[in-house]
Amino acid sequence: MRRAALAGLLLLTCAALACAAREPGPAADAIAADEPAQPVAGLPASDPPALLSPSPVPSVPPSAIPSWERPPPPIETGPIVDAERLHVATLENGLRVIVLADHRLPQVELGLAVRRGAASEPVAQAGLAGFLADLMERGAGDRDALALAETVDGLGASFGVAAGWDSIEVGVSGLSRDLVPLFGVLADLVRRPRLDPAEAEKVRAETLAALERAKDRPQTLASWHFSRAVYDGHRYGLPSEGTPETVAGLDAAVARAFHERMFVPGNAILYASGDLAAADLQALAREAFGSWPAAPVPEPGPPPPAQAPAARRIVVVDRPDLGQAQIVVGHEGIERTYEERVAVSLLNNVLGGGGFSSRLMQVIREREGLAYGVGSSFRLSRAAGPFLVSTATRVAEARRALDLLLAELAGIRERPPTADELAHAQTYAAGRFALGLETSRAMLGSLVDLDAYGLPLDGLDTYRARVAAVTPADVAREALARIHPERAAIVVVGPASELEPALADLGPVEVVKP
Repeated sequence: MRRAALAGLLLLTCAALACAAREPGPAADAIAADEPAQPVAGLPASDPPALLSPSPVPSVPPSAIPSWERPPPPIETGPIVDAERLHVATLENGLRVIVLADHRLPQVELGLAVRRGAASEPVAQAGLAGFLADLMERGAGDRDALALAETVDGLGASFGVAAGWDSIEVGVSGLSRDLVPLFGVLADLVRRPRLDPAEAEKVRAETLAALERAKDRPQTLASWHFSRAVYDGHRYGLPSEGTPETVAGLDAAVARAFHERMFVPGNAILYASGDLAAADLQALAREAFGSWPAAPVPEPGPPPPAQAPAARRIVVVDRPDLGQAQIVVGHEGIERTYEERVAVSLLNNVLGGGGFSSRLMQVIREREGLAYGVGSSFRLSRAAGPFLVSTATRVAEARRALDLLLAELAGIRERPPTADELAHAQTYAAGRFALGLETSRAMLGSLVDLDAYGLPLDGLDTYRARVAAVTPADVAREALARIHPERAAIVVVGPASELEPALADLGPVEVVKP
């Protein structure tokens, strides 16, 4: 139920991982400078015959030039959020309330997010945030799991609870005429989850089975072992879902203690969008959450090492049955609040986050034909998450693909993005930003994300101007500061008998079982 329901809910994190560096909301940060138009393909390029006047070059109407060869259009800037629709307040106990009214459709989205998640778990209890999220769906208030599902179904609504690295989020959505009962369900889920021991046993068994199934996916194995190679000993070094060893120790009592520590009003954001009045929502908030006692805000968890890894690590995950090798390369990245995150995101778009126009895609897919896809990303978290590049290729070509990948990482430092590359990255970022805010649900999710990380709520309004202000010098500086192929972790999943000798001259190779 949780995964199906969450398709319609606001999720703060990216989970992720793995997505490109994000500025407020759904867009990857990116921008650029103007360049002269390129020569039109197909026109004569040779010099005119000696002693003869050059023939006039016929003019080409703009409509005849393919869109991908035209100069990028100028980036539009200006406000995104209608100030008359946005209402922000803070209750006496510290609960933040954000309302974005939208009366076009008779529906509402309600939710509450706490500003802590898997990163706040002890390493020995890795997976606890996700375990709590699943268990919170199994009954709340006077309703057990079945009664809760029947109540929500009877309203034609949906609900879910999700955990990320930096947040746990509860969401309910339905028709605006059912605002009061929907809000009651939300309040029960947040303040009165049942956390029954019998349901906890089911959740633990389901989680352990899911972890076992995940071992069959090469991409998952690469992700898990990359995290360990970069952040060994830190919470980031284990999957957000935990491991079989850590999940086996989770139960209802552990989940309840974690809930009591994380779910306090000073650590929470109550949000709503849709066909509702801010005054009505705030009245409901005071009735349901005004008596919620204030408590200390939990610590976010210890930060990872500033350099991770300190030196190159090479890990081969032995899967003799695979014909394709899964490759992940990377190291530490940046925090969600890093001041130059827009420039870093534009750098990433040029390197590998901008689709077919990125350098990695042009070399590894278009020129060499080694992979269907290749991409790079920064996972932005409260503490610095990883920067990584991933691809998959034939086992026999794994070393060649890896050499090209490392060369492009070195190349972005030596040959930083040109003004033309930056201009296209800027246009791409600004366009994707606009597409990601087409609904009130998406816009509110972006506002909640900003508030959760302590960023200004006008971040959506200023984003495109900040994108347009980045210069080639800015991205060149960030390339030197943020890309370090010489000490990157290298993880390859495939047959160790072929991969270990192919990688041996890059450094010591550690072979592990899945």
